[in-house]
Amino acid sequence: MTFRTSHILIALAASAGLSACAPQPESSVTREGVDFAPQYAGVDTRLLEGDLVNFHVSMTGARDATDVHVYAECAAAQYALIRGFGFARHVRTTTDNQGELWTGDSVYTISSALPRGLKTIDAEVIVANCEDNGIPTV
Repeated sequence: MTFRTSHILIALAASAGLSACAPQPESSVTREGVDFAPQYAGVDTRLLEGDLVNFHVSMTGARDATDVHVYAECAAAQYALIRGFGFARHVRTTTDNQGELWTGDSVYTISSALPRGLKTIDAEVIVANCEDNGIPTV
């Protein structure tokens, strides 16, 4: 290899390394290398009994069931605020995937005081986080 050829190879390697540092497009966020371009298809909310609320969500472009769970959590947090409550507690979420369509069936309790349990959410904090991440609420 000549002196000139080695300089060209070094320059090419350096420019390739710099191009890897280019920012990702804003519409494509990744988790574990999977592209994320969600389309939120809506929320169906049903008051079951007292403070128990059921949320059916659907979306496409989810990376996995976690994205569906987060969408349902955003809906539950906004619903709690709409009803004048500041907190919710996650009871359960089941998800299903049929090709591109992901659905979730979640149940939350809503309350004015921090409920007992491990899966509690502060509705104002969650709604703000959802807004920051472009996830719609109720």
